[in-house]
Amino acid sequence: MSLRKPGPAEYAGHFGEYIGQVPDGSLTDILNEQADRVRRLFGSVREEDGGYRYAPDKWSVKEVLGHIVDTETVMSYRMMRVARGDRTPLPGFDENDFVRGGEFGRLTIAALLEQFDAVRRATVLLVGSLPEKAWAREGTVSGHAITARALAYVIAGHERHHTRLLEERYGAVVAKA
Repeated sequence: MSLRKPGPAEYAGHFGEYIGQVPDGSLTDILNEQADRVRRLFGSVREEDGGYRYAPDKWSVKEVLGHIVDTETVMSYRMMRVARGDRTPLPGFDENDFVRGGEFGRLTIAALLEQFDAVRRATVLLVGSLPEKAWAREGTVSGHAITARALAYVIAGHERHHTRLLEERYGAVVAKA
C-alpha cells in the first residue's frame, strides 16, 4: 500500500521525529522489511546478553524489544479506532511504567520476538485492510489531533528509531542488521 506521508497538520509535533524516519514507498513493504530486520537484529543477541544496558539507567536489550512491542500494540489500536471513525479521546501511556510492568527480563528473546511477529502481522493486516477514506480520519490521542495515516507512520518510525539506537548504543551485543 502506497500512502503519502502525513503532513505536519496531521499529528502533534513530537511525532515528527518518528514520521521523518520512514522512507517513501509502500508502507506495507516497509513494515514487512522492518519485521525481517528486527528478527535479524534481535536474533543476533545471545540470550545471556538480553539484560545488557549501555548505561545503568537505560533499558536492557529485552526491554527495548518489549517496548517496541507494547508501543506498536498501543499505536495500532489507536490507528484502528481513529480509522473506524471513533472520536472518543484516547489517553496517553507511560512507556516507563509499561517497561517496568512488562518484566521483560523474565522472557526469552525468542518469546519477545514471537510477540513482535504477532503484533506486526496484525498491524500489516490492519494497514492492508483499511479503505482509502479511513487514512484521513482524525481522532484525539493524548489531547492532540492525529490521523490514522500519521499513526501508521508513527508505528514504522518508532521501530526505526529504536533499532537505530540499538545498533548505535548497544553495539557491544548487537550485530548490525
